[in-house]
Amino acid sequence: MSKKFFGTDGIRGSVGADPMNADFALRLASAAAQVLVPEGGTVLIGKDTRLSGYMFESALEAGFVAAGADVLLLGPLPTPGIAVLTQEFKANLGVVISASHNPYYDNGIKFFDGEGAKLSDEVEEEIEKVLKKPAITLESGKLGRAKRIDTARSRYQEFCAATFPDDLDLDGMKVVFDGANGAGYKVGPRTLNDLGADVITIGCSPNGRNINDGCGSTEPALLQKTVPAVEADVGIALDGDGDRVVMVDENGQITDGDQLLYILATSRKAEGKLRGPVVGTVMSNLGLEHALQRHGIEFRRASVGDRYVLETLRQTGGIIGGETSGHVICLDQTTTGDGLVSALQILAVMRRTGKPLSELASGMSRYPQKMFNVPTDKRLDPDSSPAIRDAVSQAEAELAENGRVVLRASGTEAVIRVMVEGENEHQVLTLAKRLASVVAEAAA
Repeated sequence: MSKKFFGTDGIRGSVGADPMNADFALRLASAAAQVLVPEGGTVLIGKDTRLSGYMFESALEAGFVAAGADVLLLGPLPTPGIAVLTQEFKANLGVVISASHNPYYDNGIKFFDGEGAKLSDEVEEEIEKVLKKPAITLESGKLGRAKRIDTARSRYQEFCAATFPDDLDLDGMKVVFDGANGAGYKVGPRTLNDLGADVITIGCSPNGRNINDGCGSTEPALLQKTVPAVEADVGIALDGDGDRVVMVDENGQITDGDQLLYILATSRKAEGKLRGPVVGTVMSNLGLEHALQRHGIEFRRASVGDRYVLETLRQTGGIIGGETSGHVICLDQTTTGDGLVSALQILAVMRRTGKPLSELASGMSRYPQKMFNVPTDKRLDPDSSPAIRDAVSQAEAELAENGRVVLRASGTEAVIRVMVEGENEHQVLTLAKRLASVVAEAAA
């Protein structure tokens, strides 16, 4: 069965357009409750700072309560915090209302199971089957209850701080924190302050419409200017729902998810704590793979999406994985990608080694990489087009052993991602433009 609504990271779209409306959210909650929440079970609902979060929170609450589930409302909280508290409260299901790095006029809904893990494709397919039926309302005596949890943010804050080594602190470290005007705007600065850091904040004044707007991990230009301007040691940028992180070194240079993986993996190995392979995705930079090889560290590639990285980590016994975009998973600390926890692990390496972020990241060279997002009004499998296959084969022949070509349909946007990377920047750009043109013709 092919899924109609669930993509690589839950369900997402423009608010008011199908399916991101209140009626669908209520029906989705009803279906999820019937599949995953036994009578008398508990559901946690958290959200980011988007204006539409109020509407979806109310609709989901109604759907779950009508189906007999008790609901705990957490308010604004990073996505990984909802995964943590789902386990802490022994809930059957955790629900996140967020469109992650998208603009405020989009929103989304994603789920965690009772173990704090994202749902499998099979479970999502089962929910979609039930979605075809009307929402249910049980008799009055079997309805669920709802209440707000005022301690959610402080509980998650304590969890994050506990992942930082007990024998270290951040006294004397100046950190610029960019909360993307999103879910981590309070938890991030407070956690860093509690550990002793001198924190300067940007992107921490959400108004419901400015999430990810000129700030955060997808637009870190202001952070890059601010860190050297205030002579900070490091900058941290989360995305809107707090599961991604990119960092900025003392010179204002970006340290992306691939470089963060390199630092974490090599430091864990040096301490004798690394287990299994490091897991990236088909989009991870070839420079990461080669840098890890020089340290004798195995590298595996999963499909794009942190859920698939997590799946591969569990299959292989690995503990470190993630994506270039900053979805970094430290399974020795938590169950899912967590921007703040990942940043704290990097700060711990800086503290323990006494090295600046620029030096820690210098062991990995990023190969030139160019990606074009080619819009498409129809579902297009790049492998199904002879013209695309021929163009890919020709590009791969020209790159030989010195580069890669990746074409994939986005799971969250109506685009085909065309990516080329290699040692020669001019060649990479030329081939990427050529392939994007072929894909655009096939998608027309």
